[in-house]
Amino acid sequence: MSKTLIGTNWKMYKSIGEAKEYTADLKGFFQNFSTDIELFIIPSFTSLHPVQEILNDSTILLGAQNMHWEDEGAYTGEISPVHLKEIGVQVIELGHSERRKYFNETDENLNKKVKAALKHGLKPLVCIGESSREKELLLTKDVLATQLKTILHKIEIEDAQQLWIAYEPYWAIGESGQIAEPKYIEGVHECVRDLLEEILGEVGKSVPILFGGSVNPENAIPYLKCRHVDGLFIGRAAWNLDSFKNILLQVKEFTAQEKKVES
Repeated sequence: MSKTLIGTNWKMYKSIGEAKEYTADLKGFFQNFSTDIELFIIPSFTSLHPVQEILNDSTILLGAQNMHWEDEGAYTGEISPVHLKEIGVQVIELGHSERRKYFNETDENLNKKVKAALKHGLKPLVCIGESSREKELLLTKDVLATQLKTILHKIEIEDAQQLWIAYEPYWAIGESGQIAEPKYIEGVHECVRDLLEEILGEVGKSVPILFGGSVNPENAIPYLKCRHVDGLFIGRAAWNLDSFKNILLQVKEFTAQEKKVES
């Protein structure tokens, strides 16, 4: 990948005031970073427009946590891709495990959402992953294959270049207490890469695959060193800005070293 992708989903945290303060601080901190890092933040809906106004002249990308697949309609409580594009959103997070668990998100609906996002020039960040029970039964590859083949069904190949994939094993998210070993992550990411190539052909070789599963300052670089890990999707360790800055500084140093090795 040409860039290392680093981002965070704030879930249902941070008031508008807190979001603005965090974003302004992060923007100032990040402005002197190299272009080797693609940084994005995904606030709650009420903070999107205020945050976008702060990021207006920044390279930091703005994302939303969900959207409907229709441009408009009688869908109370939903939000349109048109409305999100209008306020400057660039990335759409789709299929997070909490959306699946609490709001009955299905792979079939995600397929429609991905197509809608691509239609409007939004970058879909598609979350996939397996449960602890599925991992225990050695079904990880089967689960990921079903998710990806359904979600990416009949996606136009030229549009697929805008896709990002985030592997987030459900058993390693939040306060589960389970930590994913880098060796395991590397094996799963290799599987995801093979699936993307199977589904998308040549384009599948370049779709970024991020890892998200209790990433923190201690394990961020070991995860990034894994083959086929093109970035990190960070939860609670990024909600505290000092912790997030710590990770970003480590990534900055890591990417600089990688660049030296390549040259």
